[in-house]
Amino acid sequence: MKEIRDLKFIVAIIKPIKLEDVRAALGDAQASGMTVSEVKGFGRQKGQTELYRGTEYKVDFLPKLKIELAVSDSQVDSVIEAIRGVANTGKVGDGKIFVFSLEDAVRIRTGEQGEEAL
Repeated sequence: MKEIRDLKFIVAIIKPIKLEDVRAALGDAQASGMTVSEVKGFGRQKGQTELYRGTEYKVDFLPKLKIELAVSDSQVDSVIEAIRGVANTGKVGDGKIFVFSLEDAVRIRTGEQGEEAL
């Protein structure tokens, strides 16, 4: 088996309005692809109060987007800075970025492994 270089799996939770800015910034950072999921959650933001037909109600889980991408170890810093640079509004609820070690990646179509599969 050939040696696998370090790969990282990055998960970013962002405000939905920031998606296009993040997508463009990741393209500039040479990230080759990403997966986006609609999620709901709360942290320090603790939800918000909405007004619907004259009645106030509390929304505990706010809509967010989860971006997932696999990158080579050498790309981690530039990808994190790309996301932070455009997703940061300076307000509570901007989101989080998590970085995990990724043991391997395999392209289904060709069988390529590791960095070649990205």
